[in-house]
Amino acid sequence: MPDLNPKQTLLNILHGVKRFKTEKFPERKELFSKLANGQEPKTLFITCADSRIHPELLTDQDPGNLFVLRNIGNIIPAYGNAMGGVTSAIEYAVCALKVSTIIVCGHSNCGAMDALIHPEKTDSMPAVKSWLKFAATAHAVTDALTATDVGPENIQTLTEHNVLLQLQHLRTHPSIAAALARNEIALQGWYYDIPNGQVYILNEETRHDMTVSQAIEILQNQVDERRSQE
Repeated sequence: MPDLNPKQTLLNILHGVKRFKTEKFPERKELFSKLANGQEPKTLFITCADSRIHPELLTDQDPGNLFVLRNIGNIIPAYGNAMGGVTSAIEYAVCALKVSTIIVCGHSNCGAMDALIHPEKTDSMPAVKSWLKFAATAHAVTDALTATDVGPENIQTLTEHNVLLQLQHLRTHPSIAAALARNEIALQGWYYDIPNGQVYILNEETRHDMTVSQAIEILQNQVDERRSQE
């Protein structure tokens, strides 16, 4: 049985903070001194609030490189449908921080996607049930995507459709539309297979996924071609 003692849980967290100050912070003191003067992240990373996802660890990035936005189901309401924390964070990232890349990352065994398939699981959570309506269209989509992880195929398929849906919603935000028109920003959808440590890049045109190596090759060719034209 898990330890449900809230004071013990808090103690564990506080001990972690103490270790950070005495062990981790001294090792990166120069970095944190630099970060004290402000942030200049180049990427807005939108992902699920699920505790199993560690964006900086997954992308091998230092503190200060990612502007992270998390919520249940990595959902992005279309502009005007829910003018709250998600919309304001996106606007701030694009207009104030001038991020040049936005990644929307779903993951395997997502509880939010499972709740879309089994809506009765959120009967006692009306706020969650209402929030998941912004992913309902993904549940209605039936065109196939190939499942590649070890989890339930329907969960992965729904998760990938949801990422593609949220990318569509993202484009309805004025700040995003303007940045895209100026070729100042790139959008990408990911599926993170937790037990295998794999990330798959979702191709919006083909609606199939690619490996990271495949995506790197395509992007590198595009970068090389652009350089050769300069």
